[in-house]
Amino acid sequence: MHRRRLAPVLAVASALSASLAACSSEPPAASAPATLPPTASPAAPPSAAGSPTAAPLPGAAPDQAFAVETRTLRLTRGADRPLPTTVWLPQGDGPFPLILFSHGLGGKPSDYRELLTTWARAGFVVAAPAYPHTSASAAEFNVLDVINQPSDASYVITETLAKLGGAVDKSRIAAAGHSAGGVTTLGLFSGNRDTRLRAGVVLAGRQILPQPFTGSEAPMLFVHGRKDATVAYADGQAAYAAVQWPKAFLTVTDGGHVASGRSLDVIARTSADFWRWTLYGDETARDRLEPDAARGGLATLQDRLG
Repeated sequence: MHRRRLAPVLAVASALSASLAACSSEPPAASAPATLPPTASPAAPPSAAGSPTAAPLPGAAPDQAFAVETRTLRLTRGADRPLPTTVWLPQGDGPFPLILFSHGLGGKPSDYRELLTTWARAGFVVAAPAYPHTSASAAEFNVLDVINQPSDASYVITETLAKLGGAVDKSRIAAAGHSAGGVTTLGLFSGNRDTRLRAGVVLAGRQILPQPFTGSEAPMLFVHGRKDATVAYADGQAAYAAVQWPKAFLTVTDGGHVASGRSLDVIARTSADFWRWTLYGDETARDRLEPDAARGGLATLQDRLG
């Protein structure tokens, strides 16, 4: 490899090793799934102009809490990248929007079941792969493999759409992730841009991969604990500042790297509002973002969603 090409690769590798080697996704303390307020009456959907897919949004999210089925898709990308994917599937009349969720280093999808079940109960299919070299089940753990995970995530989206058929609305797709999964999520909106994505949520993440935020704009919600000792709060703010699209930043005042208890409830409610607005076009959910973020005085919201 020529020196000019090698230097950027080494820089990315160094940044990944230094900032993510200690990153983990310890499961949150056990808690009941967060509850969500019902949606109000339908409002006119926002314009989809400039979005990766131009299909109109319905204008109102479901006003019920769905029962949720959990299943596993045995996926493999290529010959050596197994991607067993846990799917949380609402039981009701679809199709439902799809959220691709990426775990943190040393984590697994079930670590996030409280949050992901909350999203599914609100009317979203959630697909969460276990990545081959950064998950708890990895035979050969390698932090630098995070670079390959955006492509894994896009593959999982494609396969989930194919296997779930009419249960998923192909025009309403988003991505979210925690810690190294947040890096993966940002990669999906960057040099590895997946043009199917309408919106993203980044939990305790930071921007490391090159070519940040390319392609058509997509609303982004960042969530970060001010007392995060693993991924610095300032790094989350820096990623947020780099986004030129509609965006918001939820600061959990006393939050660390992993949310639990009442803080997790605030994150679940606020992120569900965000999904209802971006993927269902529900303006009443948009109106609830700030009051739900402020519930209990545990968090504050910077709102530049427009």
